[in-house]
Amino acid sequence: MNNWHTQDVDKLFEGILSLQNKEECYKFFEDACTIKEILEMAQRLKAAQMLSEGVNYNDVSSATGMSSATISRVNKCLTYGAGGYQLVLDRIKQDD
Repeated sequence: MNNWHTQDVDKLFEGILSLQNKEECYKFFEDACTIKEILEMAQRLKAAQMLSEGVNYNDVSSATGMSSATISRVNKCLTYGAGGYQLVLDRIKQDD
């Protein structure tokens, strides 16, 4: 078990899972995060999608404005991470 897997984090995730639609997500995340944090998470997901489609770092940087270091971190998560980005990307693709 990772040291960040705590009861408080469990409660946070339970709360997120209880949200029923995008409008509820907007309300919760606007209260819980800064707008900048939300936009950065969305940007990272966009980068993960582009990288998983084979787009190179320069084009990802141009499209997102992200630094190569952040793009590299996202790519590392795609390659060696827990599979969270790919899980979400697959589910988004199913819903489209």
